[in-house]
Amino acid sequence: MTHLAATDELFYARAGLDRTRLETLVNDALHGADDGELFLEYRQSEALAFDDGRLKAASFDTMQGFGLRAISGDAAGYAHASELSEAAIARAAETVKAVQAGHSGVMADGPSRTNRILYGDDNPIGAVPFEAKVKLLAGIDAYARAKDPRVKQVSASLAGEWQAVQILRAGGGRAADIRPLVRLNVSVVVGEGDRMETGSHGGGGRIAYEALLDPAHWQASVDEALRQALVNLASVDTPAGEMPVVLGAGWPGILLHEAVGHGLEGDFNRKKTSAFSGLLGERVASPGVTVMDDGTLQDRRGSLTIDDEGTPSQATVLIEDGILRGYMQDRQNARLMGMQPTGNGRRQSYAHIPMPRMTNTVMQSGDRDPQEIIASVKKGLYAVNFGGGQVDITSGKFVFSCTEAYLIEDGKVGASVKGATLIGNGPDVMTKVKMIGNDMKLDDGIGTCGKEGQGVPVGVGQPTMLIDALTVGGTAAG
Repeated sequence: MTHLAATDELFYARAGLDRTRLETLVNDALHGADDGELFLEYRQSEALAFDDGRLKAASFDTMQGFGLRAISGDAAGYAHASELSEAAIARAAETVKAVQAGHSGVMADGPSRTNRILYGDDNPIGAVPFEAKVKLLAGIDAYARAKDPRVKQVSASLAGEWQAVQILRAGGGRAADIRPLVRLNVSVVVGEGDRMETGSHGGGGRIAYEALLDPAHWQASVDEALRQALVNLASVDTPAGEMPVVLGAGWPGILLHEAVGHGLEGDFNRKKTSAFSGLLGERVASPGVTVMDDGTLQDRRGSLTIDDEGTPSQATVLIEDGILRGYMQDRQNARLMGMQPTGNGRRQSYAHIPMPRMTNTVMQSGDRDPQEIIASVKKGLYAVNFGGGQVDITSGKFVFSCTEAYLIEDGKVGASVKGATLIGNGPDVMTKVKMIGNDMKLDDGIGTCGKEGQGVPVGVGQPTMLIDALTVGGTAAG
């Protein structure tokens, strides 16, 4: 069954909507507008949390609703409701028409269509019994505690969702997608004497639960979380100051996502509030730095067959060999900037208006061996895993905390350090990349990006790379 047919079953056969009358409502609501759509959504989600040797929380939720948007110039009228009925949509239509007062636009051409399939459409939630999920979490707890007597606490969580969307445009154009998403997280606390430290690991993607239930998968997650915790248990204070920093492959790409990616989203650049505004065609990074946002990667957490406006996702070159080549665009910002949509119009749910958002943001590999990069540093920091961070989009300034980092001394990885933070400016850091590894790696599927109160799943990736000077905030006494 095609996604259109499957979502027709959900929204018309089951919910009782009449497609012909709905299309008439959409045509009327968007008459004279420049763009807009009706977004229909049905979503099932669940979450289980295991802590202190027992199941602490379990939740299941079903939600459905619609969002109707009309765009006139740079203004947008938006109305939404959890009631899927013609009466509710008709009331929404009267609301969004207000944005068109005195405006007479020509409806933009609809998105192109795609038959590409990036992930399966089976609902992961009902495919595996509840008891099997609880057994998995209990098995994680027992396995971790048996691995090392220093393990004091184990937390594990499992989450899944199944989202079906259909997008209707004026003139009868329709697009649909069905999106599974699962994630497993493990956190381990170890203790020795009076000292306690934590390690964590997680993964997932637009896949079914079966992959997470595989002992080879979840045991590897536990082993990695325990490894990180034991590394931190042996860590020393971090020296502060400006120094060379080697970023590891994979998840450290979250720094790239936050410090550079957000600044390349179309809305910030249209409003000229980004540090990258007006710099298309100019050098913004060191030679060799190529960054892409790619929503077409198979089964990845940030991937989308179509975005939430109906535009097929694509691989968008943002920075090519250090030169700024493009921005991530939704339909509205692309039109106002005279550019093409890139499939980056995303929303958290039907209750949220779409905006330009990242999918999977990746720096491409270079030609250096990772060991060669580390060996080139006399004294510096090797940052392998990151926690939270803060970024100012306008200035590009960022602060990130490292959850796993090591000293580099005389070209060799030394002691692990605790409390390290990286402080810098995104555009400036991109010009200080001196060596790029040949080991590009994607993260394990844990990313969620926040913007203007909306959270969406994303992915990141990068190779090992050397930044020749970055401020490190430390814990060592001066």
